[in-house]
Amino acid sequence: MREYAIAAIPADGIGPEVIAAGLEVLRVLDQRDGGFRLKVEEFPWGSEFYKRHGVLMPADGLDRLRSFDAIYFGAVGAPDVPDHVTLWGLRLPICQGFDQYANVRPTRILKGLTAPLRHCGPGDLDWVIVRENSEGEYAGHGGRAHRGFPEEVATEVAIFTRAGVSRIMRYAFRLAQSRPRKLLTVVTKSNAQRHGMVMWDEIAAEVAADFPDVTWDKMLVDAMTTRMVLKPASLDTIVATNLHADILSDLAAALAGSLGIAPTANIDPERRFPSMFEPIHGSAFDITGKGIANPIATFWTGAQMLEHLGEGAAAARLMRAVERVTEAGILTPDLGGKATTREVTDAVCEALRGENV
Repeated sequence: MREYAIAAIPADGIGPEVIAAGLEVLRVLDQRDGGFRLKVEEFPWGSEFYKRHGVLMPADGLDRLRSFDAIYFGAVGAPDVPDHVTLWGLRLPICQGFDQYANVRPTRILKGLTAPLRHCGPGDLDWVIVRENSEGEYAGHGGRAHRGFPEEVATEVAIFTRAGVSRIMRYAFRLAQSRPRKLLTVVTKSNAQRHGMVMWDEIAAEVAADFPDVTWDKMLVDAMTTRMVLKPASLDTIVATNLHADILSDLAAALAGSLGIAPTANIDPERRFPSMFEPIHGSAFDITGKGIANPIATFWTGAQMLEHLGEGAAAARLMRAVERVTEAGILTPDLGGKATTREVTDAVCEALRGENV
């Protein structure tokens, strides 16, 4: 039997609720399939850990995670801890420390869901957004001077390297090449940002020469938002910078129905380190403890994790079960339904136990 070591970091807000639901579904799946087993160890890191210890994870946190096959992450952030402290204290150190440079965010309208766009249903919106996840606008370089004085200044330096842009561009072209439409859209803002973004465009053209079977085009990020809303069927695979893809993927999730269904994978394509899988909805303290958090994003990112581990058949079975449940109208309030987290989780587990999934 194939065994995989999974580090679970539920962290903050609804994170523990959805990670518990995700692990329950994954256990049903590995029991049914019988060919693999997930060995899970949970780590209590996050904002509560920070309030007790002054850090979001221990100094040896990365060393403790290094031996795992994958990381299953909930959400980080709390109302009484500054957002930049939580982000730079847990999630980003893991992404950057393990060089998870490809952030992959699939989006599609699941069966049974009514998307905000008129005349847009399942099959009309089926995208994968590839986000450069190691540098760009989130490189963490810059500083502040003359704090508290009228002349106070803050700088935020975006860093684009040939190595970083080339590797994410190749990843995106390969991903586009593997999808039926073989279509890639490269997003920049090279009309206004004439250095890093122009280099991004130039490298895209260089890499494209190695993928003659992939049709590709370029969009400025502001025009891209319009295209996503007005011509969703014209898009398939999308690659963008750390900041641009972060914003566009939230728009994509809303257009598909809710942030509550949106997954993401932080991938080290070379598999030197564990990759990390998480829903993108955040800690959502406004609904924490109410039992209504949507677990679908966590199920979907669990499917991404299984696919990364080589369990593609199990991943596909999980997504079929999820869509059987959404098609049956068992939906949490963010999708217009009245179901609880527990009810959606039970329904997916039951679908997985069924003979025909």
